[in-house]
Amino acid sequence: MLTQQFDVIPAIDVLEGRVVRLLQGRREAVTLEGGDPVALARRYEQDGALRLHVVDLGGAFDGAPTGGLLESLVEATELPVQIGGGYRTLEAIGGAIGAGANRVMVGTATLEPRFLEEAVDRFGEALVVAVDVRDGFVATSGWTESSQTSASELAARCAAVGVPRLLVTSTHRDGSLAGPDLELLATIVAVGLPVIAAGGIASVDDLRATRELGCEAAIAGSALLAGRFTLSQARAAVAD
Repeated sequence: MLTQQFDVIPAIDVLEGRVVRLLQGRREAVTLEGGDPVALARRYEQDGALRLHVVDLGGAFDGAPTGGLLESLVEATELPVQIGGGYRTLEAIGGAIGAGANRVMVGTATLEPRFLEEAVDRFGEALVVAVDVRDGFVATSGWTESSQTSASELAARCAAVGVPRLLVTSTHRDGSLAGPDLELLATIVAVGLPVIAAGGIASVDDLRATRELGCEAAIAGSALLAGRFTLSQARAAVAD
């Protein structure tokens, strides 16, 4: 299945006020540094981005969003911002939307069925459920812990309650430039919800592969910072 209007979304992962890329989400394993988040956001906007994917790593590790990060990026560009990292209460999600977020990515808290239902009911299209997967199971708490819930189980639960889309990340691939986990992505795409692919993207061929699986978009982070391709090159490659 080929998804139309496939998007390549640039990632801005922020820790202690700086853009970083972490190998497999490990705080001690910084692989790349990209400087000021606002400057990078403006660069991606100039290079044709349609949306920014922002991960508040400090928020993910600490369990609550970092104050001021979202607001600085919303003010810096005209692009829609989807943000995640530490959004574990309905109040936090609502606060992000009130501060200008177009979408909020929520992971850990969605394992609680009632919370998931309430979040879908309250936030609708603004909600993205982050399915962060380690060895087939959903990782939680900034990927520092593993649950007993399988990726497929969470995806099916999301489909049943009307979640609008999923962000699917193989934690072992993230920041590795080792290529996406196509088997994992195919399993989740089969559930029937729109899927944004993340983790391991290293080339425009990787982007094409996720598009051909039926994903609606893919996240490019380390590959952009490492100069594997530019955003405009990536978007051109998947538009053919």
